[in-house]
Amino acid sequence: MYFDANATTPLCEAARETWLRVSARHWHNASGLYREAGAAKRILEEARDQLAELLGTEPERLVFTSGATEANHGIITHHLKASGPGRELVLSPVEHPSVREPALHCGSPLTEMPLDANGIPDPGWLELHLSASPPVALVSVMAANNETGILHPWEALQAICRSRGVPFHCDAAQWIGKENPSGLGACDFVTGCGHKFGGPKGVGFLLLPEDSRGFTLSRGGPQESRRRAGTEDVPGIAAMVAALEHRLRLPVSESAPRDAFEATLLGALPGTRTIGASAPRLDNTSMILLPRHSNLRWLTRLSQRGFALSTGSACSAGKGTPSHVMAAHGLSPEEMGRVLRASALPEATSADWQALAEAICEVAAELDAGHRHTGTSLPA
Repeated sequence: MYFDANATTPLCEAARETWLRVSARHWHNASGLYREAGAAKRILEEARDQLAELLGTEPERLVFTSGATEANHGIITHHLKASGPGRELVLSPVEHPSVREPALHCGSPLTEMPLDANGIPDPGWLELHLSASPPVALVSVMAANNETGILHPWEALQAICRSRGVPFHCDAAQWIGKENPSGLGACDFVTGCGHKFGGPKGVGFLLLPEDSRGFTLSRGGPQESRRRAGTEDVPGIAAMVAALEHRLRLPVSESAPRDAFEATLLGALPGTRTIGASAPRLDNTSMILLPRHSNLRWLTRLSQRGFALSTGSACSAGKGTPSHVMAAHGLSPEEMGRVLRASALPEATSADWQALAEAICEVAAELDAGHRHTGTSLPA
């Protein structure tokens, strides 16, 4: 059973059918001047119109990209170059590496917003900070965290920034396809990617302000109103929009199956904790701190039983470094080594969540028995 949906999702049938149809009929270069190229261009612009409507904005603000990573990196680097030396960038301490790392390496002052007791960025702090500090280049806060699933108050944050004349960027890669995206158009900058909600990999988008003259992701061609050079992936873009339209037609998700899963573990394995338990979260996401044993041992045993989970962000899994998200939540390096993330697809049932809970309990018994057999003591 697949419980790593925050990392990626399978191509949904609506996206697959759209990709095959457009690839067969409209594979031409949308920048060409002949009839077939014009048909491909119409498909591209129809997809732009449809996505803009879903986000509650104007199509002229949308730039198609290779994904959220490219878009995030482009926003951070552009703003810090355009704003001049010394302009401050404000982030939450739990941003995705594609926001955090370019910010750390740009050489400009970087301030991290504090999290409240529930792990949520504090709008009150931001309001005070913007009123007291010199002009800020950009505030960047994700809509929903990829590791914990915690929902951030991006509506309140963007309203504060707008009242102060500070640009606001929202990385909505985890929000779109799980929560209502129709208000995101109020933000200055929004980034997203198709493979998080049943679309193809390698396709995403960037939402820019209406007045964004001078913003360029890459030069060398007229595509995307000269904001991003390179031949557009028309089949992929059309498939991404079809996937989002499909996701938004699905029944509204519920947190009850996830909550029952967590309750089972907390009852069966004393010492288990849910990260962000008191915060509003994505209904599909559970970040659990297990009471003992390395998370790699848990993952191996669960994989042998047919369950796919993760230890957190797929973009950081191969680094072997502690999660900055878990550090922001106060976990020690030893505790970070006992964390698992379960993130479900929309079709996951209560029975699927319960089967995962039962498998974790079985693995706990196996690992505990192995410790007793070798004479290794278990934590109290």
